[in-house]
Parts: sequence; C-alpha cells; structure tokens
Amino acid sequence: MGAQPTGTDATTPPDWRAPGELELTPILRAALEAFSEVGYHGAPVRDIAARVGVTVPALYYHHENKEAILFSLLDESITRLHGMCQASLADAVDSPEARFLNLVECVVIYMANAGKSARLDTEIRVLSPALRKIYSAKRHEIETMFVQVIDSGVQTGVFRVLSPADTARALLGMYQAIPTWFQPGGRVNAPELARRYKDISAHTVGAPPAVIAMAWAD
Repeated sequence: MGAQPTGTDATTPPDWRAPGELELTPILRAALEAFSEVGYHGAPVRDIAARVGVTVPALYYHHENKEAILFSLLDESITRLHGMCQASLADAVDSPEARFLNLVECVVIYMANAGKSARLDTEIRVLSPALRKIYSAKRHEIETMFVQVIDSGVQTGVFRVLSPADTARALLGMYQAIPTWFQPGGRVNAPELARRYKDISAHTVGAPPAVIAMAWAD
C-alpha cells in the first residue's frame, strides 16, 4: 500500500477565513501528537499504534511505513492550504492589491490555526526524494501565487519591489515562523494577527497608503 493521504478530503477547502482544525484519521491524529512531542525520529511506530489502540500490523494496513504516515500528514496540510489560497484569490476583487491581501490573510490565519501540522514542515528532510518532490511541488505552487500577484502589482505600479520572487520567499518565511510562537487563546487572535501581518506585508511590497488602509479594514 503506497504513501497516500488517508484523512478527510482535503481538496475541498473550508472557509479560508475560519478554517478550523484539520480533520484527520485516528492514526494520523495520533502520529501528529507523537511527532509534535518527540519529533519524527523519536516516535516509534509502536507508540503511534498504542495511542490509537491498534496493533502495528493493523497500522501498516493503512500506511506502508512511518515515512508514509508523515507524508500523509504533510500532504493533507499542504493540500488544504493550497485550496484555501485558491479560494482566497477567487474571493478577491480584480486587483493585485486585493488578491495579495487575501493571500496574506489566508496563509497567516492558516499558520495560526494549523499549529502542529504547520510545524511538521521542518520534517520534510526525512522524506524520500520522490515524496519530497510531490510535497515541494504543492508548496512551490503557493509561492508562485504570491510571486504572480506581487509581480502583477509591480506591473500596475501599485507595488514597488526589485524582485517579486525574492519578496515572496521572504514573506512566506515570515509566515511559516508563526506556528513556532503563536498561542491560540492568547492576547492576539488569528484575525487580529492577520491584520497586523497584512500591514507588514503591504509595507514590504511598497504599497501606497490606500492599500495600507485596506490591510486594516475588516
């Protein structure tokens, strides 16, 4: 049995402004908890099986090996985010600045809510080249969405950056750090965090005051 996602259908995105928790099978949920507590290498398959209350052979009926479990978790997460990014673009009015701000809001809210799932991105180094290529391709598509919308803003004169590609990578790196420090239930909630990051991002791309004001609009 190959390393395929076995959770809920991640191709149908939820409300991108209120995504809620990623729904996972009991095996994937247990694996996520184990990987989050002790890391991929520190979590033996027998521990994951024990958390679910199944035998190791029963677990292997659903997933070929531990790497396949990790890939399923990563694939569920990136596929969901990809769909949410597409939905955020579809919801924007036809302007680069509106599409850009929606993308920023989408990714920030996802990173704030995804928590453990988002932090697993650091474990892609353990994937085989073939599986890493599949995951990286979806992540690259999200980066391309940012590059294209920033470049569109540069072409229309609303953004001022020397390199849309470098700017997109810098911004995404900033968003990817959110799960390392953001605490749900803290003094700043996800929507407020998104407003602050839209402001930072709009300044980063050299947006004019009117777009900065859009970043803070409800």
